[in-house]
Amino acid sequence: MSTAAEKSPDGEEEANPRAEAFLDIIGRVPAGEVEAALSACGIAPTVEVAEQVLKSRVCYSRPKSAVRFFRWAGRSVAHTAYAWNLLVDILGKAAMFEPMWDAIRSMKQEGSGDLVSVATFASVFASYCARGNLKDAIAAFDVMGRYGLKPDAVALNSLLSAMCRVEGRAEAAQEFFDRIKTTVPPDADTFAILLEAWEKEGNAVRAKSTFGEMVVRVGWDAANMPAYDSFLTTLLRAGQFDEAFKFLQVMRSKRCFPGIVFFANAVDLIIRKADYANAVAIWQIMVTEADLVPNFSMYNAMIGFCCNVGSFDYALGLFDEMPLNGVFANSVTYNAILEGFIKHHKAREAERFLKEMSKNEQLPTASNCAAAINLFFKEFNPSAAINVWRCVVEHNITPAEDSARELIAGLLDFGRLTEVEKQVDEMIDMRIELSKSTIENMKRAFAKANCHRAYDHIARRLRRR
Repeated sequence: MSTAAEKSPDGEEEANPRAEAFLDIIGRVPAGEVEAALSACGIAPTVEVAEQVLKSRVCYSRPKSAVRFFRWAGRSVAHTAYAWNLLVDILGKAAMFEPMWDAIRSMKQEGSGDLVSVATFASVFASYCARGNLKDAIAAFDVMGRYGLKPDAVALNSLLSAMCRVEGRAEAAQEFFDRIKTTVPPDADTFAILLEAWEKEGNAVRAKSTFGEMVVRVGWDAANMPAYDSFLTTLLRAGQFDEAFKFLQVMRSKRCFPGIVFFANAVDLIIRKADYANAVAIWQIMVTEADLVPNFSMYNAMIGFCCNVGSFDYALGLFDEMPLNGVFANSVTYNAILEGFIKHHKAREAERFLKEMSKNEQLPTASNCAAAINLFFKEFNPSAAINVWRCVVEHNITPAEDSARELIAGLLDFGRLTEVEKQVDEMIDMRIELSKSTIENMKRAFAKANCHRAYDHIARRLRRR
């Protein structure tokens, strides 16, 4: 007897030929003829194959045929609780609610009666709420006792989760919770679900109320990170950064922390506020106390910010730390550091870093090239400026016009007219446009040095472009 699925050499599950035969019939034959076609095919079902067939997209897209397959297979095998729950889910997703309840009643009557479970009702809640029918979902919760189930926190959470997935229905979920919480004690997950709903709706007032009740009812628990994350993120998005930071300090004192979502939002907000002290404080809490690993975007944002304000030691520390956390710098990271060095007139550091970029095959941006050339000439380092230009040419970094302008201006200032002539020849070959002001500056410089013939050569080439 074959199993419901075979394992392929690479370990992935493959469809069972028996299940494929049944699915072909279900997908091809009209619903009213499915049972006859299944009987005529000469293939017997198994418990495992029945489960595989029922969880397929074919059955979900053809619920009436799925019911007939279930009924046909049930004459040969005893369906598992999983198979029954799949049937309930298929019917609920298709909004066939009367047949869905018929199936649940049949589950209760079958065997020992332990087929009906919280998972069964979780499917019912989800199906009703997906249709926006929250009242019937709540009614289903209220009748769980008739099916031998005592509503508990798991059932409560299943219903609240289904309700909160419906946009704009967090208030309805809260009202139901307020009604039921005295008879069904909530747990930490209950509050996490509600706090996530308030986060989605951006309701900071409700979030504070729910958070306060959570602390009173279930206390502090480091494992309840999703709840803390949703709560603090809600405050941030409501513009209440100071409030969020105060609550974070309280959480720290309890050794409880939010997750990476909050920290990512907090870092982004603080950087936009240009608040360096708090940016570093939040970052340190995240990595040293919450033991969270920043993602690539967070590293890039923080490194860029630190370089922008001139905190290079901290920025380079983060840069060196990235690969240790499995995060690898790219051209954005490198260029943020280079831009910082240029902005703060750190020519030596910029020159060294450009060499490191070249070694690591990371190219400077066109704007950084132009700015670096300008900086190196101002710092009396024309060879470094020319090296940057060579990089522009070699790697075809575009647009090159700004770098070309800065190179010519710098060489003219240093009186290196032979070098100007050589470089301009190359620029013309590269079809780089030189501005009128740059051309005028060359003309004056060559005339002042009595190098008319050299400039005439440049002028002729410019006219022939």
